Amino acid sequence: MKQKEPQQLLDRESLKKLTPERLVEMVLKLQELVVKQGETIEKLKGYLGKDSKTSSKPPSTDLLRKPEKAKEGEKKEGRSPGGQKGHEGKTRKGFGRIDRTESVKAEKCPHCGSTHLAPGERRERTLIVAQLVERPIEIVEYKQECAYCADCGGPVLGVLPEDIVPGQDLGVSLQAMLGWMSHYGHLSYAKQQEWLREIGRIEVGIGTLQATTQRLAPAVEPLVRELQEWVREQPQVHVDESPWLVKGIKEWLWNISGQGFSLFHAGDTRSRQELEQLLGKSFAGVLISDDFSTYNGYGAAAQQKCLAHLLRHFKQVAKLKTPQQKELAQVFLALITEAFRQHRQYRETGARSIYNHWVTDFRLRLEQALAVWRPQAGYAAGLLLKSLLDKSHQWWYFLEHPQVSPDHNRAERSLRLGVTKRKIAGGSRSFSGFVDTARLLTVIQSCRAQGRSVLTFFRQALASVHHPLNTVVSLIPTADFSLFVNP
Repeated sequence: MKQKEPQQLLDRESLKKLTPERLVEMVLKLQELVVKQGETIEKLKGYLGKDSKTSSKPPSTDLLRKPEKAKEGEKKEGRSPGGQKGHEGKTRKGFGRIDRTESVKAEKCPHCGSTHLAPGERRERTLIVAQLVERPIEIVEYKQECAYCADCGGPVLGVLPEDIVPGQDLGVSLQAMLGWMSHYGHLSYAKQQEWLREIGRIEVGIGTLQATTQRLAPAVEPLVRELQEWVREQPQVHVDESPWLVKGIKEWLWNISGQGFSLFHAGDTRSRQELEQLLGKSFAGVLISDDFSTYNGYGAAAQQKCLAHLLRHFKQVAKLKTPQQKELAQVFLALITEAFRQHRQYRETGARSIYNHWVTDFRLRLEQALAVWRPQAGYAAGLLLKSLLDKSHQWWYFLEHPQVSPDHNRAERSLRLGVTKRKIAGGSRSFSGFVDTARLLTVIQSCRAQGRSVLTFFRQALASVHHPLNTVVSLIPTADFSLFVNP
């Protein structure tokens, strides 16, 4: 590639020979260049110093910027670590059951060594302890009785328990546990082998562990598909996406969440095609997302852009050194924070008349702020204010519809499990493995959102492939989530 020759600078004598018109033209061009370069510099500054509070970066990345020692006299913000004053512990309330009672007799005095003991006023002291049993995994040999039907002559075998599948070395309950450890505990196959060796005193090959995931994902596939069809009919959904690596190639892990459900999708792109595959060509509800271009123009009945993202962007503007940008950012940070506070207060109290009165006043103050500060906005702030004007109906949809959340926090929090797994596992070795991961993450996060046991669901899904169950297995939440309580 041929490099451009650097322009020669004119010295003082050469400039004196130029005509006034030529000098004016040069000054105007230089002014235009300075303005453009200033905007570029401000834009680049916006990428520097970002953290979890001013961008979508995870809090784990903040560690690299924190000093090793606290400054002298600096007071820590927020609450101190550990149990807070007045906090009621959970363990001290007991475990809710007693599996075994063991009596321990008093045999010898620890003070003088005498064995002549007499009963005291207090007959016994009770101590309840959760113990890890010596062999939590037991190896069972099932001997099925073989017989023949006296009427038809057909062979008859003794019926195995639902937890056992002929031809599989691991019981359904243990396979469910391994699936949980792999996709929620983020344990690699090597660490699962070590866990089985330490806890169960058994040796299991990696091929067997891989086969467990390959059995578990297809078992839940029809249940995930049923949930996806149900999600398309919901009044509002939170949507987000994050990169995922498959053999080093960037793919995309999508998530659609709402009250009581979380649907993951293994996507080949970050385009609208994936969104349409999940929700259809159009969506009759409210789509709550960030301001990424994929969501703009999608055929949803209404959209709510995530105000938390807007808050982060204005925090970044507040760090700029250019005149009046910090003051501008503080004005809109105060407005957005107020909007969050008032919406949360309405959701807690349900006082709609008070909320409506505040909305009227808030909209007036918002319009005034935009009118005052837009002419003074720099490059970064100007883009934000332009978006607030052009997409006002999407940034502030929740004002007239407070049943809608002003952020897509449900999707962000649910997607975090997938992001953690990607960072630990490094992605997937095949796209089919990526699809399996998305299905299993759907089960885990949906069950957690409903207060259900993930292990029980995995166990039921695996057992239902080979045994008819009396209970209906489904990921669709019921009207009362309290029906599902972790056993």
